[in-house]
Amino acid sequence: MRSLLNNRISNYQSLVAVLIVLLSMGKISAAELPSFADLVEQNAPTIVEIQTSRSVAARAPIGDQELEDLLRRLNPGEEPDLNIEGIPEMRQRGAVGSGFIISEDGYVITNNHVVAGADEIQVHLNDRRVFDAEIIGLDEPSDLALLKVSAGDLPYVSFGDSDSIRVGDWVLAIGSPFGLEFSAAAGIVSAQGRSVPGRSSYNYMSFIQTDVAINQGNSGGPLFNLEGEVIGINSQILSSTGGSNGISFSIPSNVALNVVNQLRETGRVERGLLGVRMRAVDYALAEIFGMERPRGAFVDEVQPDSPASRSDIRNEDIILRFMDHDIEDYTDLPFFVGQYRPGTLAEVEVFRDGEFITLTVELGSSPTNAVASVSREPDRDRHNPLGFRVTALSEETRQVAGISGVRITEMGEGPGRDAGLAEGDVIVALNRREVTSAEEFTEIADQLPESGFVPIRIIREGQGTTMALELSP
Repeated sequence: MRSLLNNRISNYQSLVAVLIVLLSMGKISAAELPSFADLVEQNAPTIVEIQTSRSVAARAPIGDQELEDLLRRLNPGEEPDLNIEGIPEMRQRGAVGSGFIISEDGYVITNNHVVAGADEIQVHLNDRRVFDAEIIGLDEPSDLALLKVSAGDLPYVSFGDSDSIRVGDWVLAIGSPFGLEFSAAAGIVSAQGRSVPGRSSYNYMSFIQTDVAINQGNSGGPLFNLEGEVIGINSQILSSTGGSNGISFSIPSNVALNVVNQLRETGRVERGLLGVRMRAVDYALAEIFGMERPRGAFVDEVQPDSPASRSDIRNEDIILRFMDHDIEDYTDLPFFVGQYRPGTLAEVEVFRDGEFITLTVELGSSPTNAVASVSREPDRDRHNPLGFRVTALSEETRQVAGISGVRITEMGEGPGRDAGLAEGDVIVALNRREVTSAEEFTEIADQLPESGFVPIRIIREGQGTTMALELSP
C-alpha cells in the first residue's frame, strides 16, 4: 500500500511541478486551469459501483496436512477426499468494479472482466439504491459488458466523439478504486491508437492512453472530456506494482457504442475477418518495395480459402487503406476490420509492384464471433461430468487460427470452473487424447475415471496451456 501511495503522490507532484513552472513563466494563468467540480456534480449520479459473487462448494482446507494424513491412515492406498458433504454452497465475493448508466431504463456499461463468471451482480447507485443486474451480453475481445437493472427514470451519460480528442486534452475518470466509491481523478490524453500486447491473437482494440490515476476498482468506469461527455471506458493499466504508474488504457467511445448496440440487439458481437498474417513495414521493406516512407500492413501470408485470397490480395502486398481508413501501422488493420460485420463488401487499397490497386473484399466471420452467449447454467449429469458444455469450431476458425478442438460455450459449477476454465476457451486435448469434434469430446468425457486428476489442454487468447481437472464421485 505504501508503494501505491508513493506512486500516486509522485504522479501528482510531477503534474503540480509542471503547472508551477508554466505559471511562473507566464505561459498560463490560474484562471485557465480547468475545474472539474461542475462536471463531477453533473455526472456523479450516472456512475455505479458493481459488486459480484458466485457460489462455490464448501471444501476442507487443502493445506491441512493433518487431515490428509489421517484420511490416508484410515483408507490405505486411496487418495484422501477432502470434500465436505452435506454443507450448503457458500457465496464467494468476486470483483468490485465501476460502470455507468447509458439509458433512463437501466442499461449499464462495464468491463467484461468485472462480471465474467459471476452468477450474482449487484449495481450500487450513487443515491445508495442497490439493484440486481441481468447480463444482456458479454464481449471478451473488447472487454465490454452490457447489464440491465429493473429501474426507470434514471440519470444517464452523454457520449462524445472519441475520434475528436487530441493528445494533451484534459480528461476525468470517476469510479471506485480499491472500493473507494465514486472517486474522481484527472489527467491528460497521453497517446491514441495504442495496442496492448498479449490480450488476444485477434487485436480488435485501439486504446486511448492517459495518465489518469486508474487503479483496481476503476475498471468499467467512464472517461469524460471537459464537456462532460464519455469518450472512453477505463479498461486496464500497465503497472509494475499493481497500482497506478500513470499509464492507463481506455476503450474509445466510438468503439464501445458499436459493441453495445450489437449486444443490445442480439446479445453478441460480430466482427469481420480479412484472413491475412501481417507485420510492420520498416525502412528496409519500404526501400525494397519502392515506397516513399514506411507505412501500411505488409502481408506476410494470405490464409488459404480466406476472404483475402478470394479477393486476390497476395503475399507481399502492402495494405495502405481499408474502407475510409488509412493504415499507418499494421496494428491499425485488425482494429478497423473489426468495426465491420461479416458479409460487408470492403474496399482495400494495396501497393503492389509500384502500383496502387483497389480491391473489393467480402469480409468473413472472425473466430472471436464464437463467443459464449448468456444462458442458464448447464445441469451437471453423467453426460456433462465436467460442468460445462462445448461446441465445434467453425471450419473458418480451424483454417485461420490453425487449430482443431471445441470451444466452451456454457460454464456451470464443477471441475471445469474449479480448475480455472472459462467460456471461450478452446479445448484441444482431454486426458491426453486429442479433441477434434464435439462428439469426440463427449466420448472422451464419458470414459473419464470417477475420481482423481486428469489433464486438459486449452488455447486461450492464442496461448496454449495444460490444466488439471479434479474429478469426484
